[in-house]
Amino acid sequence: MNYLELKTWEDSHSSVWREIVSRFGQSDYDDKTKRTEHMATLKSEWEAKKYQRDRATDYPTIANQLDDIYHNGVDEWKKTIKAVKDKYPKE
Repeated sequence: MNYLELKTWEDSHSSVWREIVSRFGQSDYDDKTKRTEHMATLKSEWEAKKYQRDRATDYPTIANQLDDIYHNGVDEWKKTIKAVKDKYPKE
């Protein structure tokens, strides 16, 4: 799981550790000061992507989207997608 996909932020989640180690290295994770700084950066990035997590749960499944296109056309499908995007706008 990608740390941006976490439903709630947890400093101890293994994806946070993986993200810090992959970006900055194990030595930065082992250094408490650097780890704290990197966690603050990751949390800020995570909070900035809230709209993506919210949208993901409201979008119809791909199968339902394709069915919508088949039965109602692309223009109606676009209205469905736009409603979700309008409900959870980018900041």
